[in-house]
Amino acid sequence: MKFNTKAIHGNQKHDPSTGAVMPPIYQTSTYAQKSPGQHKGFEYSRTGNPTRSALENAFASLENGKFGLAFGSGLAAIDAVMKLLKPGDEVISTNDLYGGTYRLFTKIYEKFGIKFHFIGFRNTNTLSKLINKKTKLIWIETPTNPMLNIIDIEAVVKIASQHKILVAVDNTFATPYLQLPLDMGADIVMHSATKYLGGHSDVVMGALVVNDKDLSEKLYFIQNASGAICGPMDSFLVLRGLKTLHVRMQRHCENAAIIANYLEKHPKIEKVYWPGLKTHPNHKIAKKQMNDFGGMLSFSTKGNYKVDAMKVVENLKIFTLAESLGGVESLCGHPATMTHASIPKEEREKTGVTDSLIRLSVGIEDVSDLIDDLEQALMII
Repeated sequence: MKFNTKAIHGNQKHDPSTGAVMPPIYQTSTYAQKSPGQHKGFEYSRTGNPTRSALENAFASLENGKFGLAFGSGLAAIDAVMKLLKPGDEVISTNDLYGGTYRLFTKIYEKFGIKFHFIGFRNTNTLSKLINKKTKLIWIETPTNPMLNIIDIEAVVKIASQHKILVAVDNTFATPYLQLPLDMGADIVMHSATKYLGGHSDVVMGALVVNDKDLSEKLYFIQNASGAICGPMDSFLVLRGLKTLHVRMQRHCENAAIIANYLEKHPKIEKVYWPGLKTHPNHKIAKKQMNDFGGMLSFSTKGNYKVDAMKVVENLKIFTLAESLGGVESLCGHPATMTHASIPKEEREKTGVTDSLIRLSVGIEDVSDLIDDLEQALMII
């Protein structure tokens, strides 16, 4: 089954009781049992819910995985992965990652005795030098947030497999439409399903997909024991969103390509970060492991850095100044003061997250309107 068909039908069945094409919203907390322990597959909705199960099956199908799990948020999904570890374990992660992930690692799990190393992954020799007997997990984003760096998943997996270290990939920016980390050997794929998978800025959710049965059972246990699940209504909304993922992502990518090329030639722009540009340092890797280059891009302005960046985001009309990304509508953000404010300034700036940086989530509007909007905002500086 090809991806476009899988997005609509993958691992899905019509409702057995009514024939409903869309899985119903099972808005229930508990389920009748014939005898203690004898039920129809569901006993309590923290442990399992038919609407959530349908979504989890769809997650697994899209990522070419065997087991999917849906959580109350992307951070709840990451939190579950961290609970696989114990005090004394070490994690290697990219130094350019979502601020909420960095905050979870450093403010929560470092206190429990887990050590984190944040590095650039362009040179895998750096990764090899940090690995020791305590290294249990490599956590990467690719493309990264917000610098759009590309990490060679197969190269990381090759090193990790020699030491039996888990590799987890945050696939939020790429989505399974563009990139399939499990096919490249990763152990865990994570999504903030709030973003492209839901696609309509109306739900908060996280997802994990794995192939290994033992690993899935550990994660299911953590999910049930910790209770960080999503509700049936949210599950229904994301399941609905998945059915248009392929057509949305196609337009996101098309629009982003036009905007990236427009910005790269603009006299008031210092640099554009988008892996589809041939000037991107990891363009060849992106071309190798992705089907297209995504709808996210960042750029920095010339001149009075923070003042000019603020003027631009405040004066955009179609691009909405807001947190989050991946919806059908275009959004803009200032990472240094918004999504990545939890990362210390000196650490942010080492990775390029400066006060002049603006991040765009390019939506599926008419691209000429988006270009006109950027043009009028840039005229102000």
